Amino acid sequence: MSIPIKPVFVDEKLREVQESGRLAYRSHALPTWCPGCGYFAIVEGLTHACNAMNLPRDQTAVVSGIGCSSRFPFFVDLYGFHTLHGRALPVATGIKTANDRLTVIAVGGDGDGFAIGGGHIAHAAKRNVDITYLLFDNGIYGLTKGQTSPTSAVGLRTSTSPFDNPERPLNPLLMLLSYGVSWLGQAYAGRPDHLRGMIADAIAHRGFSYLHILSPCVTFDKTSRTYVNLGLQVREIPEGHDPTDLMAAMRLAQDTDQPALGLFYHQKRPTLGDTFDEIAARARAKTAPATD
Repeated sequence: MSIPIKPVFVDEKLREVQESGRLAYRSHALPTWCPGCGYFAIVEGLTHACNAMNLPRDQTAVVSGIGCSSRFPFFVDLYGFHTLHGRALPVATGIKTANDRLTVIAVGGDGDGFAIGGGHIAHAAKRNVDITYLLFDNGIYGLTKGQTSPTSAVGLRTSTSPFDNPERPLNPLLMLLSYGVSWLGQAYAGRPDHLRGMIADAIAHRGFSYLHILSPCVTFDKTSRTYVNLGLQVREIPEGHDPTDLMAAMRLAQDTDQPALGLFYHQKRPTLGDTFDEIAARARAKTAPATD
């Protein structure tokens, strides 16, 4: 016999706070992640960023794929689209192309984004679609109970690597830089104040912005990505780093032993929407009736 799942609602005190405007972008549904998961900080980071930027709720959309991270649209009071596994970016691209006035934010995990969905990232970056992609990287498949993911560390023991993971993890930052991303940053769920600012900066960028968010899986990864280990390893981007220097950003991205937090790279260039506008203008000029 199936048991109906009832939605979980915040208590009345939190509901009052939300309705007062201080948590205007949070839904009444409570996140259902494991206690201690860094994804809680990412929800709060996005809602605080939306509040600081005063984004219209009816002009903002959050798109997700499948995985722990992809439950995200349920927990924010914005338009949400829970899509197929790995397909958040093409759906987000379609939404932005259909209505360029919208603020479109795609969210996904390391498995959703760099396994089944890995082919879409290159095209979103090279086209410079004016959307923000928040990638939650916990180095494991959490929703399906802890299998090895594309960013799992060497030696991680999981149900799909019972004799330790022999594969080197992908380097998402280097991949995005090689794809032609126009904004690239990295944050850490264990530093929520910094995370909020990075999310706001990513959304404010005009073009494809990619924010890589490191976050431990406290349930299925007991070794490589604990808060203690990540807290000791992460560092601020060195003073003097030039975020317009692509090669400098690549050198910084190669240091995976001490992940740097902050803005790696940004570039101003036409967006996909700009390109479409220019094509439309040329087409109108070509088909316009001749005048005497």
